Amino acid sequence: MRQIVLDTETTGLNHATGDRLIEIGCVELVNRRLTGRHLHYYINPERDIHEDAIAVHGITLDFLADKPKFAEVVHDIREFVQDAELIIHNAAFDLGFLDMEFQRLGHQPFRTHAANVIDTLREARQMFPGKRNSLDALCDRLGISNAHRTLHGALLDAELLAEVYLAMTRGQNSLVIDMLDAGSHGAGAQAAADLSALTLPVLLATDDEVTAHMGVLKELDKASGGKTVWQEPAEATPTLQ
Repeated sequence: MRQIVLDTETTGLNHATGDRLIEIGCVELVNRRLTGRHLHYYINPERDIHEDAIAVHGITLDFLADKPKFAEVVHDIREFVQDAELIIHNAAFDLGFLDMEFQRLGHQPFRTHAANVIDTLREARQMFPGKRNSLDALCDRLGISNAHRTLHGALLDAELLAEVYLAMTRGQNSLVIDMLDAGSHGAGAQAAADLSALTLPVLLATDDEVTAHMGVLKELDKASGGKTVWQEPAEATPTLQ
């Protein structure tokens, strides 16, 4: 499975009112392993950069004066992400800018070249409801060092996001990946995981664990004003025998 972790920096917040892309950074994962391959460009936006944006990423128009225009790098970007699964934090923002840049040049929207998109902000909000889920907050929560991140930068943020994504999803695919590793005979080998021989134990919760779980559900229901779906009456309530 090939995945591309992607981040961008821009002249401002709204591509619909003329803001442009000024930096893109991508790192490659294959079977949840960083390959070392990456794509990184600074881009001349052919327009001014908002002061508030400069305060975030520190990229000035003078710095970008001799950098390529988007039309000069669009093919490299498209080829790098082609048919890969994209991993983006707050994906709607980056995809909005990339779609706009592609369509300005008469190309199909950027997202049509990818196989799928994972929005790590959406995933984080499901995993950590009610908490801050910025990239910095997730690094702190998951024990990932971001001490070298004084300003936003597309490639640095993509590298950090790759670590965050792997930490957030650790365990989901580890069994399959281990089996793939065991059956591989070289970097280009293709392997299929046969899980039929595995016997997975079923561990039932203790009475104390059930009580604690119900307490958490009650607190969540209280915090939502009684709008949690699990409190809605069901037509039939299945029971475990």
